[in-house]
Amino acid sequence: MPCVGEDKSPESRGKTSGRLASIGTVLIILIIYAAALAGYHYVAGPAKSLPPPDLGDTSDTVVQVTLEDIHPVDNKVDVNVMVFPADEQMNTQLNVVNTDIGVRLFLNEISIGGDLETPEGKLPEEISTTIVANGDPDKWPFDRYTVGALGADVLVGTGDDRTFVPAQVEVTGSLNSWDITSTRSGPVTQSSGEGDYQTITLSRARGPLAFDVGLCLVLITLPAVALFVSIEMIRGRKNFLPPFGTWYAASLFAIIPIRNFMPGAPPPGAWIDQILVLWVLVALTGAMVVYFVAWHRRSD
Repeated sequence: MPCVGEDKSPESRGKTSGRLASIGTVLIILIIYAAALAGYHYVAGPAKSLPPPDLGDTSDTVVQVTLEDIHPVDNKVDVNVMVFPADEQMNTQLNVVNTDIGVRLFLNEISIGGDLETPEGKLPEEISTTIVANGDPDKWPFDRYTVGALGADVLVGTGDDRTFVPAQVEVTGSLNSWDITSTRSGPVTQSSGEGDYQTITLSRARGPLAFDVGLCLVLITLPAVALFVSIEMIRGRKNFLPPFGTWYAASLFAIIPIRNFMPGAPPPGAWIDQILVLWVLVALTGAMVVYFVAWHRRSD
Protein backbone atom coordinates (compact mmCIF):
# COMPACT_ATOMS: atom_id res chain seq x y z
CA MET A 1 0.00 0.00 0.00
CA PRO A 2 1.63 3.33 -1.05
CA CYS A 3 2.51 5.86 1.64
CA VAL A 4 0.31 8.92 2.12
CA GLY A 5 1.45 11.82 -0.05
CA GLU A 6 3.67 9.70 -2.31
CA ASP A 7 3.32 10.79 -5.96
CA LYS A 8 3.53 7.87 -8.34
CA SER A 9 1.77 9.56 -11.27
CA PRO A 10 3.13 9.06 -14.82
CA GLU A 11 3.75 12.81 -15.16
CA SER A 12 5.95 12.86 -12.05
CA ARG A 13 7.92 9.82 -13.16
CA GLY A 14 8.34 11.38 -16.61
CA LYS A 15 9.74 14.63 -15.15
CA THR A 16 12.18 12.69 -12.97
CA SER A 17 13.35 10.61 -15.93
CA GLY A 18 13.78 13.76 -18.01
CA ARG A 19 15.92 15.43 -15.34
CA LEU A 20 18.08 12.30 -14.99
CA ALA A 21 18.50 12.14 -18.77
CA SER A 22 19.56 15.82 -18.85
CA ILE A 23 22.08 15.27 -16.05
CA GLY A 24 23.41 12.20 -17.88
CA THR A 25 23.84 14.23 -21.09
CA VAL A 26 25.76 16.95 -19.25
CA LEU A 27 28.01 14.34 -17.63
CA ILE A 28 28.73 12.71 -21.00
CA ILE A 29 29.69 16.11 -22.48
CA LEU A 30 31.99 16.85 -19.52
CA ILE A 31 33.63 13.42 -19.78
CA ILE A 32 34.23 13.86 -23.52
CA TYR A 33 35.69 17.34 -22.93
CA ALA A 34 37.96 16.12 -20.13
CA ALA A 35 39.12 13.17 -22.26
CA ALA A 36 39.87 15.47 -25.22
CA LEU A 37 41.79 17.89 -22.99
CA ALA A 38 43.81 15.13 -21.33
CA GLY A 39 44.52 13.50 -24.71
CA TYR A 40 45.74 16.78 -26.19
CA HIS A 41 48.12 17.45 -23.30
CA TYR A 42 49.36 13.85 -23.41
CA VAL A 43 50.05 14.01 -27.14
CA ALA A 44 51.33 17.59 -27.26
CA GLY A 45 53.89 17.98 -24.50
CA PRO A 46 56.30 20.94 -24.35
CA ALA A 47 58.24 22.08 -27.40
CA LYS A 48 61.94 21.15 -27.46
CA SER A 49 64.37 24.04 -27.22
CA LEU A 50 68.16 24.20 -27.28
CA PRO A 51 70.05 24.14 -23.97
CA PRO A 52 71.96 27.17 -22.64
CA PRO A 53 75.24 27.78 -24.47
CA ASP A 54 78.53 26.36 -23.25
CA LEU A 55 80.91 29.32 -23.40
CA GLY A 56 83.98 27.13 -22.85
CA ASP A 57 87.01 28.43 -20.96
CA THR A 58 88.82 31.73 -21.21
CA SER A 59 91.18 30.45 -23.92
CA ASP A 60 88.32 29.88 -26.39
CA THR A 61 86.74 32.37 -28.73
CA VAL A 62 83.02 31.55 -28.78
CA VAL A 63 80.46 32.66 -31.35
CA GLN A 64 76.95 32.42 -29.92
CA VAL A 65 74.09 32.19 -32.43
CA THR A 66 70.64 32.74 -30.87
CA LEU A 67 67.58 31.69 -32.86
CA GLU A 68 64.91 34.41 -32.87
CA ASP A 69 62.30 33.65 -35.54
CA ILE A 70 61.63 31.41 -38.53
CA HIS A 71 59.96 32.26 -41.85
CA PRO A 72 59.08 28.87 -43.38
CA VAL A 73 57.64 30.28 -46.62
CA ASP A 74 60.86 32.24 -47.25
CA ASN A 75 63.17 29.49 -45.91
CA LYS A 76 64.81 32.00 -43.58
CA VAL A 77 65.75 32.04 -39.91
CA ASP A 78 66.43 35.27 -37.99
CA VAL A 79 69.35 34.99 -35.57
CA ASN A 80 71.37 37.19 -33.25
CA VAL A 81 75.15 36.71 -33.28
CA MET A 82 77.42 37.50 -30.36
CA VAL A 83 81.17 36.89 -30.07
CA PHE A 84 82.91 36.17 -26.76
CA PRO A 85 86.64 36.73 -27.40
CA ALA A 86 89.37 34.76 -25.68
CA ASP A 87 91.21 36.50 -22.86
CA GLU A 88 94.23 37.19 -25.06
CA GLN A 89 92.07 39.44 -27.24
CA MET A 90 90.57 41.34 -24.32
CA ASN A 91 91.70 44.31 -22.24
CA THR A 92 90.43 42.90 -18.96
CA GLN A 93 90.80 46.23 -17.11
CA LEU A 94 88.52 48.12 -19.50
CA ASN A 95 86.49 45.06 -20.62
CA VAL A 96 87.03 45.89 -24.32
CA VAL A 97 88.87 44.11 -27.14
CA ASN A 98 92.55 44.98 -27.52
CA THR A 99 92.52 44.44 -31.30
CA ASP A 100 90.12 44.56 -34.21
CA ILE A 101 87.91 41.46 -34.35
CA GLY A 102 85.66 40.28 -37.15
CA VAL A 103 83.31 37.29 -37.19
CA ARG A 104 82.67 35.45 -40.47
CA LEU A 105 79.77 32.97 -40.42
CA PHE A 106 79.79 29.91 -42.68
CA LEU A 107 76.89 27.78 -43.84
CA ASN A 108 78.08 24.54 -45.46
CA GLU A 109 81.52 26.17 -45.76
CA ILE A 110 80.05 29.12 -47.71
CA SER A 111 80.38 32.58 -46.16
CA ILE A 112 77.12 34.26 -45.06
CA GLY A 113 77.20 37.95 -45.91
CA GLY A 114 80.00 40.19 -44.71
CA ASP A 115 82.15 40.19 -41.60
CA LEU A 116 80.57 41.22 -38.31
CA GLU A 117 83.26 43.58 -37.03
CA THR A 118 84.20 44.97 -33.62
CA PRO A 119 86.91 47.66 -33.68
CA GLU A 120 89.68 47.86 -31.08
CA GLY A 121 88.58 49.53 -27.86
CA LYS A 122 84.95 48.44 -28.17
CA LEU A 123 82.92 45.70 -26.54
CA PRO A 124 81.44 43.20 -29.02
CA GLU A 125 77.74 43.87 -29.63
CA GLU A 126 74.97 41.49 -30.54
CA ILE A 127 74.27 41.69 -34.28
CA SER A 128 71.13 40.50 -36.10
CA THR A 129 71.31 38.62 -39.38
CA THR A 130 69.36 36.07 -41.44
CA ILE A 131 70.46 32.59 -42.51
CA VAL A 132 69.00 30.05 -44.90
CA ALA A 133 66.92 27.11 -43.65
CA ASN A 134 66.60 24.21 -46.10
CA GLY A 135 63.11 22.67 -46.19
CA ASP A 136 59.86 22.41 -48.16
CA PRO A 137 57.04 24.61 -46.74
CA ASP A 138 54.51 22.88 -49.04
CA LYS A 139 54.77 19.80 -46.81
CA TRP A 140 53.06 21.68 -43.94
CA PRO A 141 52.41 20.68 -41.19
CA PHE A 142 55.03 17.93 -41.54
CA ASP A 143 57.71 20.27 -42.92
CA ARG A 144 61.21 20.15 -41.46
CA TYR A 145 64.06 22.62 -41.87
CA THR A 146 67.81 22.22 -41.53
CA VAL A 147 70.34 24.96 -40.82
CA GLY A 148 73.97 24.04 -41.25
CA ALA A 149 76.56 22.96 -41.04
CA LEU A 150 76.96 26.32 -39.29
CA GLY A 151 80.47 27.44 -38.45
CA ALA A 152 82.44 30.62 -37.84
CA ASP A 153 85.92 32.06 -38.15
CA VAL A 154 87.23 34.96 -36.12
CA LEU A 155 89.54 37.47 -37.86
CA VAL A 156 91.98 39.00 -35.39
CA GLY A 157 94.15 42.03 -36.19
CA THR A 158 94.17 44.92 -38.64
CA GLY A 159 94.59 45.07 -42.42
CA ASP A 160 96.86 42.52 -44.04
CA ASP A 161 98.11 41.39 -40.62
CA ARG A 162 94.78 39.79 -39.77
CA THR A 163 94.77 36.08 -38.95
CA PHE A 164 92.03 33.49 -38.75
CA VAL A 165 91.21 31.96 -35.38
CA PRO A 166 88.83 28.94 -35.44
CA ALA A 167 85.81 29.65 -33.26
CA GLN A 168 83.64 27.47 -31.10
CA VAL A 169 80.04 27.82 -32.31
CA GLU A 170 77.21 27.68 -29.78
CA VAL A 171 73.61 27.74 -31.03
CA THR A 172 70.89 28.43 -28.48
CA GLY A 173 67.35 29.76 -28.18
CA SER A 174 63.80 28.56 -28.71
CA LEU A 175 61.05 29.15 -31.26
CA ASN A 176 57.39 29.07 -30.36
CA SER A 177 55.65 25.94 -31.74
CA TRP A 178 58.90 24.37 -32.98
CA ASP A 179 61.03 21.46 -31.76
CA ILE A 180 64.73 22.26 -32.16
CA THR A 181 67.63 19.82 -32.03
CA SER A 182 71.32 20.25 -32.83
CA THR A 183 74.23 18.00 -33.73
CA ARG A 184 77.86 18.97 -33.53
CA SER A 185 80.73 18.05 -35.80
CA GLY A 186 84.29 18.95 -35.01
CA PRO A 187 85.92 19.58 -31.64
CA VAL A 188 84.02 21.18 -28.79
CA THR A 189 87.01 23.42 -28.02
CA GLN A 190 89.70 24.97 -30.17
CA SER A 191 92.62 23.08 -28.69
CA SER A 192 93.07 21.10 -31.93
CA GLY A 193 93.13 24.23 -34.08
CA GLU A 194 90.25 22.97 -36.21
CA GLY A 195 86.83 24.45 -36.88
CA ASP A 196 83.61 23.65 -35.02
CA TYR A 197 80.25 23.17 -36.79
CA GLN A 198 76.65 22.70 -35.71
CA THR A 199 73.65 21.49 -37.71
CA ILE A 200 70.22 22.61 -36.48
CA THR A 201 66.99 20.75 -37.25
CA LEU A 202 63.59 22.41 -36.78
CA SER A 203 60.27 20.55 -36.89
CA ARG A 204 56.81 21.53 -35.74
CA ALA A 205 56.04 20.71 -32.11
CA ARG A 206 53.39 18.08 -31.37
CA GLY A 207 51.00 20.61 -29.78
CA PRO A 208 50.50 22.81 -32.87
CA LEU A 209 50.61 19.68 -35.03
CA ALA A 210 47.68 18.17 -33.09
CA PHE A 211 45.81 21.46 -33.38
CA ASP A 212 46.35 21.50 -37.15
CA VAL A 213 45.08 17.94 -37.46
CA GLY A 214 42.00 18.89 -35.42
CA LEU A 215 41.20 21.80 -37.71
CA CYS A 216 41.63 19.54 -40.74
CA LEU A 217 39.03 17.18 -39.20
CA VAL A 218 36.69 20.16 -38.79
CA LEU A 219 37.13 21.02 -42.47
CA ILE A 220 36.31 17.43 -43.45
CA THR A 221 33.26 17.23 -41.17
CA LEU A 222 31.52 20.45 -42.28
CA PRO A 223 30.89 19.52 -45.95
CA ALA A 224 30.12 15.89 -45.05
CA VAL A 225 27.31 16.96 -42.70
CA ALA A 226 26.08 19.63 -45.13
CA LEU A 227 25.86 17.16 -48.02
CA PHE A 228 24.09 14.55 -45.90
CA VAL A 229 21.43 17.02 -44.72
CA SER A 230 20.85 18.43 -48.22
CA ILE A 231 20.54 15.02 -49.84
CA GLU A 232 18.12 13.81 -47.16
CA MET A 233 15.94 16.90 -47.68
CA ILE A 234 15.84 16.70 -51.50
CA ARG A 235 14.96 12.99 -51.32
CA GLY A 236 12.04 13.85 -49.05
CA ARG A 237 13.27 11.65 -46.22
CA LYS A 238 13.57 14.64 -43.88
CA ASN A 239 11.48 17.76 -43.55
CA PHE A 240 12.68 20.88 -45.34
CA LEU A 241 14.23 23.31 -42.83
CA PRO A 242 14.47 26.93 -44.09
CA PRO A 243 16.99 28.10 -41.39
CA PHE A 244 19.64 25.81 -42.91
CA GLY A 245 20.24 28.38 -45.66
CA THR A 246 22.11 30.70 -43.29
CA TRP A 247 24.05 27.74 -41.83
CA TYR A 248 25.32 26.76 -45.29
CA ALA A 249 26.38 30.32 -46.07
CA ALA A 250 28.16 30.72 -42.71
CA SER A 251 29.97 27.39 -43.16
CA LEU A 252 31.11 28.31 -46.67
CA PHE A 253 32.55 31.67 -45.65
CA ALA A 254 34.21 30.20 -42.54
CA ILE A 255 36.51 27.86 -44.47
CA ILE A 256 39.21 30.35 -45.51
CA PRO A 257 39.45 31.97 -42.03
CA ILE A 258 39.78 28.49 -40.47
CA ARG A 259 42.48 27.58 -42.99
CA ASN A 260 44.44 30.78 -42.30
CA PHE A 261 44.02 30.37 -38.52
CA MET A 262 46.07 27.17 -38.50
CA PRO A 263 49.40 27.52 -36.67
CA GLY A 264 52.08 28.36 -39.20
CA ALA A 265 49.48 28.66 -41.98
CA PRO A 266 50.92 27.03 -45.12
CA PRO A 267 51.65 28.99 -48.30
CA PRO A 268 48.82 29.23 -50.85
CA GLY A 269 48.73 26.20 -53.11
CA ALA A 270 50.15 23.77 -50.54
CA TRP A 271 48.84 20.19 -50.44
CA ILE A 272 46.09 21.14 -47.98
CA ASP A 273 44.64 23.54 -50.57
CA GLN A 274 44.82 20.97 -53.35
CA ILE A 275 43.28 17.96 -51.61
CA LEU A 276 41.30 19.43 -48.70
CA VAL A 277 40.35 23.11 -48.85
CA LEU A 278 39.32 22.99 -52.51
CA TRP A 279 37.23 19.86 -51.93
CA VAL A 280 35.56 21.45 -48.89
CA LEU A 281 34.61 24.57 -50.86
CA VAL A 282 33.26 22.53 -53.78
CA ALA A 283 31.35 20.15 -51.47
CA LEU A 284 29.78 22.98 -49.46
CA THR A 285 28.80 24.81 -52.63
CA GLY A 286 27.26 21.60 -53.99
CA ALA A 287 25.36 21.12 -50.72
CA MET A 288 23.99 24.66 -50.99
CA VAL A 289 22.85 24.02 -54.58
CA VAL A 290 21.08 20.82 -53.52
CA TYR A 291 19.48 22.66 -50.60
CA PHE A 292 18.09 25.42 -52.84
CA VAL A 293 16.79 22.85 -55.32
CA ALA A 294 14.94 21.26 -52.42
CA TRP A 295 13.66 24.70 -51.41
CA HIS A 296 12.44 25.37 -54.97
CA ARG A 297 10.58 22.08 -55.07
CA ARG A 298 9.00 22.28 -51.65
CA SER A 299 8.75 25.96 -50.77
CA ASP A 300 5.01 26.12 -51.56
